[in-house]
Amino acid sequence: MNVQRAYRTELDPTNVQRTAFRKHTGCARYAYNFGLQRKEEAWWMNQLPVPRIKTPTAIDLHREVNARKKKDLGWMYASSKCAPQEALRDLDRAFENFFEGRARYPRFHSRHSGRSSFRLTGAVKVEEGHVTLPRIGRVKLKEHDYLPSAVHLRSVTVSERSGRWYVSLSVEEERRSPVPPMGEAVGVDLGINALATVSDGTVVPNPRALMARQRKLQHLQREVSRKKKGSRNREKAKRRLSRCHAKAADLRRDALHQATTMLARTKPIIVAENLRPANMIRNHHLARSLSDASFGEFVRQLEYKCRWYGSRLVKADPFYPSTKRCSSCGGIKEMPLSERTYSCPSCGIVMDRDLNASRNLGMLAASSAESLNACGEERFMPQGRCSPVNQEPSIIGLTNV
Repeated sequence: MNVQRAYRTELDPTNVQRTAFRKHTGCARYAYNFGLQRKEEAWWMNQLPVPRIKTPTAIDLHREVNARKKKDLGWMYASSKCAPQEALRDLDRAFENFFEGRARYPRFHSRHSGRSSFRLTGAVKVEEGHVTLPRIGRVKLKEHDYLPSAVHLRSVTVSERSGRWYVSLSVEEERRSPVPPMGEAVGVDLGINALATVSDGTVVPNPRALMARQRKLQHLQREVSRKKKGSRNREKAKRRLSRCHAKAADLRRDALHQATTMLARTKPIIVAENLRPANMIRNHHLARSLSDASFGEFVRQLEYKCRWYGSRLVKADPFYPSTKRCSSCGGIKEMPLSERTYSCPSCGIVMDRDLNASRNLGMLAASSAESLNACGEERFMPQGRCSPVNQEPSIIGLTNV
């Protein structure tokens, strides 16, 4: 099967190449902001009682940018034409995601926002220890034998984070049809104390990447606030703060990838709750810890890795009382957040509340086969609005891979 995958690694550019990267970033940012302004002007013009005008597309905007290069945008000739062209395509995609309810309204990009990236297409060549980019040339890689060379290359994205430059290759490669792993179906309960508790007893520890560096981050943030605005010392302090945040993000991402890869490779069916992180972080006492755990990213990685390795991901109904239900007798009791041990008043079983919840989720795997028809197509069960106490186990979504 053909899959789309991204390979990301760090670059080792020279000072001249760093300057070229910043020029490309400036071109992409200018084109994006120019296109957003033109689209908003067209929208306001269409609100007036005059003949309606067409909202410019990425192709129309790119033609306008090319026409202005000879007049007042001559500095854009120093960069590849792909940088502004791909930025305008990103703008069209951003509006499409907004109108379909997948993202917020596009905003203007600022050079001080910390987001520095641009995408290129065309003559990109990957060699051992180097990558050749249009108008930039050969750039050294800090990691060898990682980027693929004999694949269909779709695009290349160069980005900066905390003073370091990275390259990401979007490729389309052919994979063998995955063989489903052997073993039993499991349920996975996500939490704060433990990142994931599996029904077979496996516990994935939570690295708490942000909380472990909270004191250092406060110290670095205090240093930034005490420096004079616009000074070089303030810029140095901001870079130190950015590197600390980047370190926490790298540790969190590494823990998520290791946990999700282990589950997708070894478990044939994985049952997880269909969580709503945006609603969960409204609890101001747990918002920081919940954001540090990244439940949404955990489930997102499980979705595409299950397709890679042949396993299946089943999302349980958000109203299914996995924490309140006893995994032994099926009784239901109220469970406040402070109570970490589940003690059933009916059968007397005592166990960790997360392990009890994961076992209840694992029981849904037996009924997951009923949600597939004879052709193996995806089928969604109706989602009710009944109380979690009276609700029977149900499956609202099944990812068939």
